[in-house]
Amino acid sequence: MKVYDIYSKRQKKLRGEVPDLYYYDDIPNKLRVQIIYIINDAMGDPDNQKNLDSFQNIHNTLCREYGKFSLQEPRKGYMADVLSFMLKTDDIEQVLDVIELIFNFIHNPSREDIYYIRCHPKISPTDASNELNIRFREHGVGYQYESGEIIRVDSQIIHAEAVKPVLLLLSDRRFKGANEEFLKAHEHYRHERYKECLVECLKAFESTMKTICDIQGWTYQPGDTAKNLINLCFQNNLIPTYLQTQVTSLKSSLESGVPTMRNKNAGHGQGSQPLTVPQHFAAYQLHMTASTILFLLEAENALP
Repeated sequence: MKVYDIYSKRQKKLRGEVPDLYYYDDIPNKLRVQIIYIINDAMGDPDNQKNLDSFQNIHNTLCREYGKFSLQEPRKGYMADVLSFMLKTDDIEQVLDVIELIFNFIHNPSREDIYYIRCHPKISPTDASNELNIRFREHGVGYQYESGEIIRVDSQIIHAEAVKPVLLLLSDRRFKGANEEFLKAHEHYRHERYKECLVECLKAFESTMKTICDIQGWTYQPGDTAKNLINLCFQNNLIPTYLQTQVTSLKSSLESGVPTMRNKNAGHGQGSQPLTVPQHFAAYQLHMTASTILFLLEAENALP
């Protein structure tokens, strides 16, 4: 992974010029160029037919979704057109669209076959996404590539300690439903659909508990609410008795956390006055959901 702590970087750190807050409304040209370097290293030979076919598919996917016949004129080739579009577009979400599609291709398991080995990539898919995330952080751009999607990062500490471990644990195919719902919550959040974000958070929370119950053989009803599922988890000692007595507020916290926030802000009819869910509220919900799911998964892993 070619990330060097060069002199100018060290001096900026000494002068306190490195970004300590994330922003989301700009992806600087310097970062876009660095991302192209990563892509080129991860792709290998640009003239390999597999790479050419893949960029044709990426180009056509973007054109179909954007309602265009081509990303730019005059045409210079699919790979050149896609990368040039990423460099020039003023729409930040379109830049992220391109990055996500390309990195999903880079991480495609089929790239391990002999045809892609012949492309002679200079870095592995893991190194490519790791460097991408490092470059995002260096520029203070609040996005990361995780589990096949670009997600918005609002707190690096929360992301590192809760969100990322949850995505890793939920990647277990048994938690496929919860994983899809948690990623949908992030997608809604990134597109400022905050009510929908709350709904998917609760779904992910409930799906996690249902999957734990399935794994452990605990019986529940399909229509059980979060409160019922929490009670079932406590009754079956998902959290040891000695912790239940010491952490007396835990059950109350779980019951009044994710479900209540969703029910009061997105789960029922909003009446004559439309409800507005603020961004910081949805961010808190995402972080609380991640922390709660992480707690439940680690508790399940600790069961005998």
